[in-house]
Amino acid sequence: MRMSAPARPPVPASLPVQTAQEADGRGSVWDVNGSILLVEDDAGDALLVEEMLADGELDSALTWCKTLSEALAYLRSHRAPVCVLLDLHLPDVHGLRAVTQIVETSQDAAIVVLTGLAEADAGLKAVATGAQDYLVKGRLDPQALSRAIRYALQRKQVERAASALRANQLMAQENARLERGLLPIPLLNDDSFQAVARYEPGRAHGLLSGDFYDVVQTADGTVRAVIGDVSGHGAAEAALGVCLRVAWRTAVLCGTDPLEQLGLLESILVAERSDPHVFATVTSLVFPPGGDRVRVVRAGHPGLLLRQGGDVEWVEPEGGMALGLLPGHGQWPVNDVELTPGAALVLFTDGLFEGRNGPDTRLGEEGLLGMARGQARLAARPFVDALVAGASQAAAPHGGLADDVAVLHLGWSTTHER
Repeated sequence: MRMSAPARPPVPASLPVQTAQEADGRGSVWDVNGSILLVEDDAGDALLVEEMLADGELDSALTWCKTLSEALAYLRSHRAPVCVLLDLHLPDVHGLRAVTQIVETSQDAAIVVLTGLAEADAGLKAVATGAQDYLVKGRLDPQALSRAIRYALQRKQVERAASALRANQLMAQENARLERGLLPIPLLNDDSFQAVARYEPGRAHGLLSGDFYDVVQTADGTVRAVIGDVSGHGAAEAALGVCLRVAWRTAVLCGTDPLEQLGLLESILVAERSDPHVFATVTSLVFPPGGDRVRVVRAGHPGLLLRQGGDVEWVEPEGGMALGLLPGHGQWPVNDVELTPGAALVLFTDGLFEGRNGPDTRLGEEGLLGMARGQARLAARPFVDALVAGASQAAAPHGGLADDVAVLHLGWSTTHER
């Protein structure tokens, strides 16, 4: 093993660190890949470390930097795992500040601090600051040095895994909070109306995005429903979707007219969005008691499926522009769609039919309609599940569904079974 002290720190290839034996032919938990960076201004101490490593079990590249600035430049350009052997007394920094700067520059670097005989407290403080271990120079031996480097690299891997786990747990908690806001329990007075819902996050983000829906039955028996989609993906869009969904339910319970509801939602969208290009598509439905018709208002949202007598049709009542495109200038026609006894409407966001089903093709509205007709005899819940499963299976060979999918199946019940 040879060591160099170049004017500009080199970027050596990452070399493997292997255990002395593998009893069962599989990699040991201590098989850690990494190179070694010595940050030491004393040539005598540097030579001692080089000789110790040469006599030890490791066969790794060693790079020597005399100053912290050289070491930081090396770490910025080096992506492979690195164990930094760090002296705390350098020409350009002194004490624990050296540990802090390395941690801030390279969060993946493992650090073993090299201290003097009388600096045990400094070593402990360095570990508390972010180092993985410390060694006393006057008590070094090849085995102890090799073991410390190997353990430091392994501890860093464990820390990274624990950090990733915590991040995933926080995301799951945030997802649960957003889910409670985006995916409410329908507020129905009895079993006379059936509402079946399904939400499927897209492959690009485990976190729920801006798709939302709600169903509310008022005291006079009228059922009102909404489905919407905030453009974009991520927590900000999901939070905006929650805001719009809660505002819609509040407006319904306060007796606001459907057209006034859309105006209200647009005002909230414009006030709360973080980007002026964010918009939302919405479809609002009103099912008066009696079950012979439904009132539909569409703001840039896709059409819907009408299930009647074992048949499925694509229905696309006249609509207006999406919310937020031209605030204050939207006009949304109100349409009445006639319903036969037992009829149901299926609303969805565009993620259901925009997934790829070929290298250069998408399922599309016609593909979704054909799929729905093939499942026309299914009850509400199996029908919704079949649509989502069919779209997912068609997109699976081509990367999966890229967008969230929300589906609502709505209709007056012919029985009290759900």
